Formats: sequence, structure tokens, C-alpha cells
Amino acid sequence: MVKVNIVCVGKLKESYWRDAAMEYRKRLSRYCSTEIFELPERATLREEAKDILRACRGHVFALAVEGKQRSSEAFAAEIRALCDRGAEITFIIGSSYGLDGSVKERADDLLSFSAMTFPHRMMRVVLLEQIYRAFTIVAGAEYHK
Repeated sequence: MVKVNIVCVGKLKESYWRDAAMEYRKRLSRYCSTEIFELPERATLREEAKDILRACRGHVFALAVEGKQRSSEAFAAEIRALCDRGAEITFIIGSSYGLDGSVKERADDLLSFSAMTFPHRMMRVVLLEQIYRAFTIVAGAEYHK
């Protein structure tokens, strides 16, 4: 079973974000194992980068506004290819200040969900939902419409 890691700076403080994230992790459990690494916010992005880079494993996607936007089907095709190779997958969500350049340089892919900026707590739930959607597309399940 493929392993998917979510590396994020900051914690989900509100119960509604935690509940939503847990729901998608539960749904994902039939397709992959997930681990979430909540890293502390630091005084600088450079300090945060050191923690983030230590947590990176396998193929790394960093969420960044300047990254490539993909359709759900294209994202699912990438996930399928990574799973076929047996790759571990790591997604990085930075703090409210973004990501240090060293993290973006380390990433294998920069992934953008929109040219707009979203709260990082919300992005964790959106990312988990999109990962779940990708796995259901790969499996041919009815979730994706």
C-alpha cells in the first residue's frame, strides 16, 4: 500500500477542520496509508524549511501559488503513475507566510490549486479531499463526477 505524507506547518486548532481532515483520512485508508506531520511555526521561513526538508520522503509535491494547476483527472494520473512505481508521496503545505525557496527547489513538483491564496488550515482539508478524489478516480469508484 502506498504511503502518503502531509507535511504542514501549524496545527488544526478548530474542531471542524480536524473533523473534516479525519473524515478524509478515514476514507483514504482503503487506498493508502497517510501520515500527517504538523511542524511548529518558526520565526523565519528558513527555519521552517529545515524542519520541512527533514520530513520529506519520496516524491515531493509542494503547494505553491506559482505551481502547476491540474485537473482532477490529470492529478489522478500522476498519483497512479507514482503508485505504479511504488513511490512514497509527500505533500507540503507551508505556513501562512508561505514556503522558503529551498523547499520549492527540493520539491519534485509545485502544485497549485488556484491563483488565489487560501488559509493553510483549509488547504489541508482541500488537499486531503483531492487526494481522496484522485484515488477514487484511479479505482474507478463513483465518488468523482
